[in-house]
Amino acid sequence: MMPPPPTRPPSLAIVIVNWNTRNQLRECLASISPAVTPDFALEDVVVVDNASSDDSMQGIEACGLPLRVQRNAANRGFAAACNQGAAGLKADYLLFLNPDTRLFGSSLVEPMRFMQDPIHADVGICGVRLVDEAGLPSTSAARFPTLRVMVGSVLRISRFWPRAFPAHLHDAAELGGSGPVDQVIGAFFLIRRDLFKRCAGFDERFFVYFEEVDLSLRARQLGHASYFLATASAFHKGGGSSERVKAARLFYSLRSRFLYARKHFSAPEVAAVLLLTAVELPLRLTQGLLRRSWSDIENTAVAYGRLLADCLRRT
Repeated sequence: MMPPPPTRPPSLAIVIVNWNTRNQLRECLASISPAVTPDFALEDVVVVDNASSDDSMQGIEACGLPLRVQRNAANRGFAAACNQGAAGLKADYLLFLNPDTRLFGSSLVEPMRFMQDPIHADVGICGVRLVDEAGLPSTSAARFPTLRVMVGSVLRISRFWPRAFPAHLHDAAELGGSGPVDQVIGAFFLIRRDLFKRCAGFDERFFVYFEEVDLSLRARQLGHASYFLATASAFHKGGGSSERVKAARLFYSLRSRFLYARKHFSAPEVAAVLLLTAVELPLRLTQGLLRRSWSDIENTAVAYGRLLADCLRRT
């Protein structure tokens, strides 16, 4: 009797989108090799640079990884760059990894083992526990942003009335153990490649923000859950390059929230989101005044001006 043929280990490809992250990208790349084990094959690491103006891409070819570098002449946005990096990859799994993350020894092998277990065949997306500089849990998973979730977040009432208006982001107490969630945070986003293909990747209308929320919802609609794995962790700084462009960050957050509502909400709910966005403007300005933060006031005014111009252009 012939022995059964040896099973091929599952394959993994990592996609990193970079934009002016300076040393963070190199630290992220340096953390990958120690996290690779014989349990899986790391086929590709693709770095897509969205027209960075700093030196973050300098010397990364010497990282010792199966690296592919793609440089864009203009910033195409996060969703489009992720799709660009994933195009043509053949690995069983795709990991979308932020450059402000660092992997630990079990960051890859634990979720890969979990996803390979036939018991978890219905799980399409997996995330790990993200921790900060002090090793404390940071934001790792979230609820789908329904209208109630948006109202609770904008009006700051989710902390006082969580039953009626649940918070968008899960806190550490809610993520004490592993389990299914609506979505895992896009900083560490492991997805089956065939599912990513069935979903046609990220929706590139989301320049940044809400792209992983939208993809997670579409995966759920196809019958595939997202799962938070508490037994593995990775470092995530958070904020990253967007911290230096606060007005643009607010604009894209508001714009993507509205795009998400138009795509997934009913017409009355979309109208409610528009009203909510209008109400949020004086709330943000008042908050800036109370803090005596003129930069917050200026950033809010610039972001809402861009949002109004974008809405008029689309209309």
